[in-house]
Amino acid sequence: MNRSVGFIGVGNMGSAIIKGLAARKLKVHGFDLDSAKLNSLAKEFGLKPAASTKDLVKACRYVLLAVKPQHLAAVVEEIAPVLTKGHCLLSIAAGVTQERLRTLSGSRCPVVRVMPNTPALVGAGVFALCFDDPALDDERRDFVRAMHAPLGQVHELPEKLFDAFTSVAGCGPAYVFYVMDAIVEAGVNLGLPRAQSTQIVKALFSGSAKLAEESPLHLSELREMVSSPAGSTIRAIIHMERTAVRGSIIDAVNEANERNVELG
Repeated sequence: MNRSVGFIGVGNMGSAIIKGLAARKLKVHGFDLDSAKLNSLAKEFGLKPAASTKDLVKACRYVLLAVKPQHLAAVVEEIAPVLTKGHCLLSIAAGVTQERLRTLSGSRCPVVRVMPNTPALVGAGVFALCFDDPALDDERRDFVRAMHAPLGQVHELPEKLFDAFTSVAGCGPAYVFYVMDAIVEAGVNLGLPRAQSTQIVKALFSGSAKLAEESPLHLSELREMVSSPAGSTIRAIIHMERTAVRGSIIDAVNEANERNVELG
């Protein structure tokens, strides 16, 4: 069986991974109810549309499920009869455990859980891969790692840490955009035109992230670099501490984690 990758569902996240695979000159197949989206990906990345989910599975060794969690069971039960030991089934559906995937597929092939985040759309994502399935061999592990590497950081985690990863990195872009939007509003309140305030804040966050990535200093040390004695920055930081901003952020991530556990 070849090393082709098939996607059942080609929404935003599926399309992002397809783009990464196309750069590696891999054969990519896809099935989706949105034929226009399939045709667009075929033209742009050479994706081969499949007539059905079963046809896709027959043509591909690696099958990635990029459908919503509520639709996953029906899809896996549909393709299960044509899965073989030579396949590898991957899922990005939040809250659907490996055990559930194995049950739905009849344990016909190894399964891998994948948790992405939305910056993968611009090649700057963070992915968690769960290789807990003992049926996985080194060849398939290596291929799955390489498959996601062009789209950002790849972290191998046991499934017991997936809820934590989802709460931090999966939900994380929303936290960042929330804070960015708040600072934009603060700029507007202080007189900056909205478009200019937005542009400034985007540059602020991208530049700060780049500095954090490239500097050997701890995040707290980078913060201290900006906080001059009796200055405006330390006054703002003290206000955040006094109003428990740090604790509120930690509590918010814990709330997300509790909900992830409930969904699982």
